[in-house]
Formats: sequence, structure tokens, C-alpha cells
Amino acid sequence: MSTPTGPASGLPVRMPRPRQPGRHRRPEPLVAPEDAPALVLAVPGTPSSATRSLADEVISIARSELPGLDARIGYLDGDDEFPSLTSVLAHAAEERTARFEQARAAGMDIKEPDGTVAVVVPLLAGPDSSLLRQVRQAVMDSRVAAELTDVLGPHPLLAEGLHVRLSEAGLARADRARLFTVATAADGIILASVGGDEAVQAAGITGMLLAARLAVPVMAAALDQEGSIASVAEQLRGSGSQQLALAPYLIGPEIDASLIEEAAKEAGCSAAEALGPYPAIGKLALAKYTTALGIAPQQAQSTPAH
Repeated sequence: MSTPTGPASGLPVRMPRPRQPGRHRRPEPLVAPEDAPALVLAVPGTPSSATRSLADEVISIARSELPGLDARIGYLDGDDEFPSLTSVLAHAAEERTARFEQARAAGMDIKEPDGTVAVVVPLLAGPDSSLLRQVRQAVMDSRVAAELTDVLGPHPLLAEGLHVRLSEAGLARADRARLFTVATAADGIILASVGGDEAVQAAGITGMLLAARLAVPVMAAALDQEGSIASVAEQLRGSGSQQLALAPYLIGPEIDASLIEEAAKEAGCSAAEALGPYPAIGKLALAKYTTALGIAPQQAQSTPAH
């Protein structure tokens, strides 16, 4: 039985393991650089409890990859319950100034903070000019020195996420190396994006990576262009695909989920879920942040955060 001062006599005491020397030495845990800019996730669409849960999970993944990371969530259509991107950026700047004032009052000799206050990462798989304009306007309205990154895709990790979502819906084999079949596996995939022609082209790059994983044809189409989904479905069937599936190249909050259902009906096929809080989303958001700062995660400070 333990006592207030430690384990009872006779019980083994867990001691810290000595660090291994040389190349077998384990790296120190990585933490965010001291007083680094905040990572602010810009979340599109109408805020909801489901959207908040998704954004929280993405932020949690990013923090787990880089402990000490100051990560926040700002909504493009924010309200009293869901803080807007503009207000989150302004608050980050106020807190940074307050920390400086407190340090100076404590007699610390530090320079007044300047430079980038936040790095804004749009929660978008592909380019959507309309939503990105909203993000830029929100950054301008905040009057804060913030850097806006590119969207998350195209990227091989997004192809992986699409594969997982299709397999979860029974529309693709989870692993082509295994000798089993999925009766409902699709032999043609419609990759549904939003953002017009530019978004379709970007989705097509990830689509090629997905096609390599599944060994079936994949074609991108626009959910926000009338007739695009039906046209691509017709092309796939004309090339020999008989059983199609729709894979949303979306995180989730960008559009009303009913549009995905309508598109699947239009194409006469089943649909997988949107990417959602797939672990790769948080990792890609962090990668955009570290790239904007000109650092790699392994270059972050290895000293504990205070």
C-alpha cells in the first residue's frame, strides 16, 4: 500500500529508463516552438454540433502530433455559440500582447511581439474560390498579421482516406493484397468535389492516386455544377464500369450532406461518407502550419513547454 510520501516499503519503484547513447538514442518529445503563431482552423459551412465535433477532432490530432501547439477553431459563418474566424484571430492577437505586457511587468527583458500572429489553415480538401474568398476577407477584417495556407489537397493521404471511407461503406476492398471479395465493390468511382473546374482538376490528381490503390477507374466531377455527376457516370459506364460508387472529396462541413445523397441518386449508385475527421486531416493541417513557418515537425523545440 502506498503512503503519502511514496510506495510502501518492499514495493518496486518505477525508475526512469536511462537514455540510450548514440544512434539508438530516442529523440526527445517534440513540442511547438515557444510563442509560435497559433494554428487557426478555418471551418466553412453552417456551424453545428457535428461540425464542432469534427473540427475538435482535427485539432486534437494536430496537437497530438505537436504538443504545446496553440490550435484554435474559427468558423466562416460564426455566431455567439460558434466563434467567427475574425474574432478568433483578433483574440489570438490580444492574448499575445497581454503575455508580453505581463512578462514586461514581471521585469523580463523581452522584445515586443511582432510578425505573424496566426497561421490560418482552411478545412478544405480542394480549392473552392468562393469559400477561400470568405477566408481571406475574414483575415483582412481581423486586422491581424496572419498567414493563409493552401487547402489540404491533393495529397496521397487523402487518397488513403477516400479508400478507407469506400471500404467502410462496403464499396471497395480494404486491402487488395488479401484474397477475398466484396460483393458490392465498385468497378468505377466518381470523385465528387465542390469549387468548380479548378476543384475538379485538383480532385483528379488525388483520383489518380485512388485509382492506383483500387485498380479501378476514378473520375472527378463537380457537385456544384449541374449535370457534372451524371455526365461522369455516363462516361464510366460507357467505358465498361457497371457498378459505380460516389466518393465525396470533401471534409464534410463545406456543403449540405443532402447534396451527396442527391448526387448518388442522380448517378444511380451508392455513396461513401465524406472524409470527416480522418486522422490524416489533422496531420495535413499541421503540415500546412509547419510549412508556413518554414519548419518541419522534427525541427520543433525539444524542450518542454512552459
